Amino acid sequence: MTAREQQTTAERLRRWRLILGGGAADGIGGGGLSDRDLAMDGALGALYGDDSPDSQERKGGLGSSSPKVARWLGDIRTFFPTSVVRIMQQDALERLNLQRMLLEPEMLEAIEPDVHLVSNLLSLSGIMPSKTKETARIVVRRVVEELQLKLENPTRQAILGSLNRATRNRRPRHNEIDWARTIRANLKNYQPEYRTIIPETLIGYGRKRSSLRDIILCVDQSGSMATSVVYAGIFSAVLATLPAVKTSMVVFDTAVADLTELLQDPVEVLFGTQLGGGTDINQAIAYCQGLVRQPHETIFVLISDLYEGGNNQEMLKRIAALVASGVQFITLLALNDDGAPSYDHNNTAAIASFGVPSFACTPDLFPDLMAAAINRQDISQWLASQTSNK
Repeated sequence: MTAREQQTTAERLRRWRLILGGGAADGIGGGGLSDRDLAMDGALGALYGDDSPDSQERKGGLGSSSPKVARWLGDIRTFFPTSVVRIMQQDALERLNLQRMLLEPEMLEAIEPDVHLVSNLLSLSGIMPSKTKETARIVVRRVVEELQLKLENPTRQAILGSLNRATRNRRPRHNEIDWARTIRANLKNYQPEYRTIIPETLIGYGRKRSSLRDIILCVDQSGSMATSVVYAGIFSAVLATLPAVKTSMVVFDTAVADLTELLQDPVEVLFGTQLGGGTDINQAIAYCQGLVRQPHETIFVLISDLYEGGNNQEMLKRIAALVASGVQFITLLALNDDGAPSYDHNNTAAIASFGVPSFACTPDLFPDLMAAAINRQDISQWLASQTSNK
């Protein structure tokens, strides 16, 4: 075996030893781990170990000591890349019931922030001490600003481009003619002998209104929709900066909260939510019906897993009535990177019978979805085209 092959084999055995843990696995490779590897093994064992007496797997646990938890959080940030750290933090919350670590400022300062952490913080905001809540706001703002940098430009470009196309007037009066676009559209009709263009097609500016589209986001804030609430809050805040659209954001559980007035600050929007309650979709849609000014210019986005705790038949009737009135209705089972959660298949089928598909949407596709809605594309066809492109 060459030196290179020996090195590759040793590295492979080292990785298996770290995966399997201690006990019987300590004999793998015939050699010990380095000091760094032992520290890494301890960090893995604290999270993924089995403390049962009969277990032969790695043992560990973070116990109840806050300093020990803080030290562990620092260790994993030293040994693993950010993407792995975020997974381990989420696993720690689920496997070791470390929600308490989010209630202490010292813990929050050691954590790698991400969208799942934000959803956990929001679910605990009602029981956080005031000092911890101040730290939590700082953490949430860091995540929100990072996501805004990623999502704002694609959203603005997609929405504004679609609004320009949607409002183009092909039969303008003289004072409505957009001469720059008209000239570009008719260059093929240039007459050299007359040194002029025959304007076969006139393109005008759209009708002037305070807003060209009304967008209503109606967001389920039950526990299973936590990350969807975070993304919906950020997108709503971005949309609210566009003067060509009027954006409303309504969140609901068994009660309804209109957060539209907070959209200038997405962090305030997120802390205005109360994650984890029951669900009354019918009541929320009833409230949103009152926000519809011009049905044919309104896009209504319901973000929910469709498990209705209120009047199910009345909910379906309201959706049918909105669709019949000309509202463009879109149902998202989730707005996140995690895929579709568990959802109510009967309600999904009933809503589909109104011509409204229900599907999960990733944040990177949401701007294109809104652009398609503004152009009144068939959302089922848009969805099919996205699926075929994957």
